[in-house]
Amino acid sequence: TSPDEIRRLLRVIERDIRDSKAAGISADWKLAIAYNAILQCSVAALAASGYRPVKGTGHHHYAIESMQMTLGISENDVRTIGVFRKKRNIADYEMAGAVSCGEAQEIAELAEQIFNRLKGWLAEKHPDLLETA
Repeated sequence: TSPDEIRRLLRVIERDIRDSKAAGISADWKLAIAYNAILQCSVAALAASGYRPVKGTGHHHYAIESMQMTLGISENDVRTIGVFRKKRNIADYEMAGAVSCGEAQEIAELAEQIFNRLKGWLAEKHPDLLETA
């Protein structure tokens, strides 16, 4: 990876966390946006570690699970994210209104915690990737 790639991913994550808290957006979409922020955190951590998630069946699941090894995310948080992933799929493909405001807020807070952990991890383990051009 490169500092430019990491910078771009960090901007996507920042945008998604901000947008997941915006007024006037349904809880379904807020959850989907926050979930994407978490997914991009996993992609950034993998990239910094020299890996890329392989696209295909289960790639979100495996990317999220990898944060246990890269960022030290707890198994409990990974399970929680898995529950939210299933909720996101229901809201995206099967039924509007599947997500509560509380669930949307919970995942947004989790996304922010993971993002903060990612930034600290990058600063500690891969400071060269945070260098500006």
